[in-house]
Amino acid sequence: MSAALNRRTQKERAPAMSAKVIPVVSRQDSPLRIVSAGGGSGLATLLRGLKPYARSNASSPAAVDLTAVVTVTDDGGSSGRLRRELDVLPPGDIRNCIVALSEDETLLSKLFEYRFSAGRGLRGHSFGNLFLTALSDITGDFPKAVKVTSEILAIAGRIFPSTNSKVTLEATLEDGTVVAGESRISKSRTPIRSVALKPLHVQPLAETCRAINEADLVTLGPGSLYTSVIPNLLVDGIPESIRKSRALTAYIVNLMWQPGETMHYSASDHVRALWRHAKIPLDFVVVNTSPITTQLQRKYARQHVHAVEIDLEELNKMRVEVVAGPLFAEGAVVRHDAAALARVILELALESRRRRKT
Repeated sequence: MSAALNRRTQKERAPAMSAKVIPVVSRQDSPLRIVSAGGGSGLATLLRGLKPYARSNASSPAAVDLTAVVTVTDDGGSSGRLRRELDVLPPGDIRNCIVALSEDETLLSKLFEYRFSAGRGLRGHSFGNLFLTALSDITGDFPKAVKVTSEILAIAGRIFPSTNSKVTLEATLEDGTVVAGESRISKSRTPIRSVALKPLHVQPLAETCRAINEADLVTLGPGSLYTSVIPNLLVDGIPESIRKSRALTAYIVNLMWQPGETMHYSASDHVRALWRHAKIPLDFVVVNTSPITTQLQRKYARQHVHAVEIDLEELNKMRVEVVAGPLFAEGAVVRHDAAALARVILELALESRRRRKT
């Protein structure tokens, strides 16, 4: 791999180097195939960074063939209301990803993010959620509604729900208590032992398994470990597709602990949780080396939240390659830098393509 990244192994632990621009795939090569699984704002951040590489024009072909696989367990806010009242799949995380991959400056993407501030029954709903729900009813199929919506907004890639089945996420806590529903799980203050889907066995879309099978790289995260990332791996067929694929797999470690889910978790704790729930190969673990600003550290400390410890010794014991770089974006909240993260993911996809050729 190039000096754009620092792969920290047992033999090499040099300081992380700053990322550089990744060369696009040459005209002689097919686009790099990347499948990104997750949900919430974390996946949307990654997709936003990859979007420029997934778009193409006559003079510059797309460098990336991008597929997003999105969890459908959300039961809070606007999505939860629509789910309970109309018995539909929750559209919120899908909507976030559609907007992330659309042309941000266009009126349509702003429209999909518009949230009603008044009106009986409308207050709190986003227009995009209502649009996807209505289109799902018209077409009779949620994945088809997502596809049509994606075409309307001319997104740079494809988006698939992890399953077309209506599922509920359940968590078994360390004290043995079982909590049902994503929103209730994230409010729990007892550590999570495991999560599962109800019903237990649901099928993925055939297109999802096909994309994984053809991928150069499969990414997991960033995002809520137990309620955004792992639920995708609980769908029958998805872990199996990852194991059978020649794609390399990268997990993007969160920057901070998450109340209700990963308090006091180190980077290796995140990896262990992934392995407990799905025995998939994990080739890379992507971690941030940029310090969180003192102001933000104090802000999060008031909620007893701190940065995730990058415990290299434990990660090295797990035989994963640690890819370290400055990935923190300064702002009002702690978030990954979309552009910097995308450059890392592109280089890992290139590395996978190189290894497949040798």
